[in-house]
Amino acid sequence: MAAPFVHDTAVVDEDVRIEKGASIWHFTHVSRGARIGARSVLGQNVFVGPGVRIGSGVKIQNNVSVYAGVTVEDDVFLGPSCVFTNVLTPRAHVERKDEFAPTHVGRGVTVGANATIVCGHDLGEYALIGAGSVVTKDVPAHAVVVGNPARRTAWACRCGEVLPGDGVCRRCGDQYRITEDHCERVENGV
Repeated sequence: MAAPFVHDTAVVDEDVRIEKGASIWHFTHVSRGARIGARSVLGQNVFVGPGVRIGSGVKIQNNVSVYAGVTVEDDVFLGPSCVFTNVLTPRAHVERKDEFAPTHVGRGVTVGANATIVCGHDLGEYALIGAGSVVTKDVPAHAVVVGNPARRTAWACRCGEVLPGDGVCRRCGDQYRITEDHCERVENGV
């Protein structure tokens, strides 16, 4: 696997670990203590806060800020200009750096363009957050959520297709057990 690529205009602080095959593009800033996983791509004008962990195979599109308190697992897609907050009640004149509310983005999640993720919530693995949505509560694994506030409208396969009622993906054939508030992949038909 190739060595990491860092564009000449990017700023990478001290004590940053960038794994093999990762790419960091124009005008991006990776803050001290951050970790960028193998094969991850950080697009133009991305900000990664101090100590943030980005998994492997992650794609962060242009103009995204991943602030301290956010953890991004493997194979996540963060669409252009999506937003993560890290304080619930910010004020310019009140220091709240000790009040960051953690946000966990599970493996395989997709966050659409211009979506806002309010801090303190978990995005379950393989969830799909629709473009422009505002997430104000935890999102279950495989949920498709849209709107403001974001509400679940469907369930999604690991490959990204919306699942039909029988839980069998029409694209890849994976099978899922679906209830009113839960969706899980059936391993080996069991």
